[in-house]
Amino acid sequence: VQLQASGGGLVQSGGSLRLSCAASGSIFRINHMAWYRQAPGKQRDLVASISAGGNTYYTDSVKGRFTISRDNAENTLYLQMNSLKPEDTAVYYCNADINPTRWSRVYNYWGLGTLVTVSS
Repeated sequence: VQLQASGGGLVQSGGSLRLSCAASGSIFRINHMAWYRQAPGKQRDLVASISAGGNTYYTDSVKGRFTISRDNAENTLYLQMNSLKPEDTAVYYCNADINPTRWSRVYNYWGLGTLVTVSS
């Protein structure tokens, strides 16, 4: 199983970006999915998460600006980021709990990060 994140880039303060994370490989079921971010010199923090049923969670600093969603048919996770601020600058990582086969337990997977840079 692989998670491939994309959509990062350089944007001015107030701008928008949409991140995508495509899961591929042997996948029976994708459960909880999430976006994390890690700014330079800081720990990796949870930004937003979404359950298999669509229940969402956002960290306070992104509420009202970011929207997490998923396309279960395409095994893809999204993060729409609006009104971006310089403090949103970080490497963004996707994370997912996946059953690779019908008989396997849940494994946790990380994608390679995608860099988001917000200029002031």
